Amino acid sequence: MYRSAKVMAVVVVAVLGFVGCGPAVDDGSGGDVGQVTGEAKAVNPTGKNIGTLLNTSRHDRSKIAYHNGPVLTGPQNLYFIWYGNWAGDSGTQNILGELAATLGNTPYMQINSRYTDGSGRPASAGMVYAGGVTDSTYAHGSSLSDADIVAVISDQILSFALPQDPQGIYVVVASADVTATSGFCSSYCGQHNSALVNGGQLRYVFLGHANRCLSACAPQTLSPNGNAAADGMASTLAGELSDTVTDPALTSWYDRDGFENADKCAWTFGTTYAAANGAQANIHLGTRDFLLQRNFWPTSRGGVCVMNQTQALAAISNGDDILSF
Repeated sequence: MYRSAKVMAVVVVAVLGFVGCGPAVDDGSGGDVGQVTGEAKAVNPTGKNIGTLLNTSRHDRSKIAYHNGPVLTGPQNLYFIWYGNWAGDSGTQNILGELAATLGNTPYMQINSRYTDGSGRPASAGMVYAGGVTDSTYAHGSSLSDADIVAVISDQILSFALPQDPQGIYVVVASADVTATSGFCSSYCGQHNSALVNGGQLRYVFLGHANRCLSACAPQTLSPNGNAAADGMASTLAGELSDTVTDPALTSWYDRDGFENADKCAWTFGTTYAAANGAQANIHLGTRDFLLQRNFWPTSRGGVCVMNQTQALAAISNGDDILSF
């Protein structure tokens, strides 16, 4: 989540402070939360400065509400722009590329179909990996403003390297020597927004490289694919894509504190299993295991953080979706 006014995140920090995550605990939302090793977190992977307060604060106890904006319907085409120096880091590209190619229409993404627009049309669960380009020119430097991120996308469209696609989500992935001035590593690990690009309104995600702040943006040092940074980025990306389809213009689905659906479950993973290398994982996609943050399944009584409908129904049956605020 990346609501337009970043001051909002600063206010939350002033009131609540930074809270590290440490090992996850049972949060009463359907299944034991896996014990994920790793350093304490000081940032939230979806644009908020509040660490993992979802397990200890009222933010996961408030209902999510519709604010009359659009949701993204129909299959969404994912276009990757690999910005910076990617020589020698093909592993990150392969891991994120396979995630993008296998995530669409999974039970995990179908959680987003619980969120509808004013006409009752559900947010899309469909994602199609539509390809990517590498921009190694550093045309906008190695410290990107929000305007620079939009310009990176515009450059690729104007040069016809990528199409201007109204069904597209443009993912700008920064190499480890690139940062973002709006708060990467200090306030977020990834963000989403929309912008007018060459006369058309397009949705985008900025995904910073977790190697710049591995202790903040990766949930475990031993990861399912043997690449802690890439696996951490995979979880961040999954959350940002969910927030993008349910709240593309930052005017649709969020709770009273501004948390979108994936934000409400950031840094929680549910029941996990051991991958082949001993790392913790909670979903198998394509040929890989991943540890992805959960998503919020809304109900009339509140909602619950889950990975799929089966977990949601079990949690609802137990009354775990009843929120106290």
